[in-house]
Amino acid sequence: MNAGFDAVLFDFHGVLTGSPWSMLASVGSGGDEEAILGVLLGEYDTDGDHPWHRLERGELAFTDYLTEVAALGEAAGISIDFSRAVGAAGRIEVNEAMVDAVRRARTEGYRTAVVTNNVREFSHGWRSLVPVDELFDAVVDSSECGIRKPNPAVFHHALSLLGDVVPDRAVFLDDAPGNVAGARAAGLHAILVDDPDTALRDLAALLKT
Repeated sequence: MNAGFDAVLFDFHGVLTGSPWSMLASVGSGGDEEAILGVLLGEYDTDGDHPWHRLERGELAFTDYLTEVAALGEAAGISIDFSRAVGAAGRIEVNEAMVDAVRRARTEGYRTAVVTNNVREFSHGWRSLVPVDELFDAVVDSSECGIRKPNPAVFHHALSLLGDVVPDRAVFLDDAPGNVAGARAAGLHAILVDDPDTALRDLAALLKT
């Protein structure tokens, strides 16, 4: 283990797996993908009062989210039908190279955590994709802790679960620019995962510094 770091934290969807956004956008019609995701998610790189944000903080049940987002869609001329996504979640592919990186980090003595914005009703589905309890010393699910990225508080919460790791001694990987900015605001080093292979090279280089 490098003396400069104690912990490596990972986002889930979009980092340990492929991005779910195209699959999610498939539930809408009447607009392009960006417009549909805008209705479904709001401004994702912020943490506000949009139904999706409240859903991911565990403040809203999924059934209530469906009602609220359908109304938002109607106002925007976009039809929302989640039956179109039935079975689609099973097509999300695991990024085995990134999972191997988690295992390697643990072997090398780093503490590991997954920090995910997620939905309480979807917990079983995403946890079944990888051996979460085997890979991570801490699992931070926004819908359980009530804090979602990019709020810097969620990163401090994760570090406390890892044994009060100092932020500057931790690195976080995420595919959303706003979440990377939130981690940096919390004092962590952060890597934006655009291309996973590039991100893994960046991680290896950072841990060697």
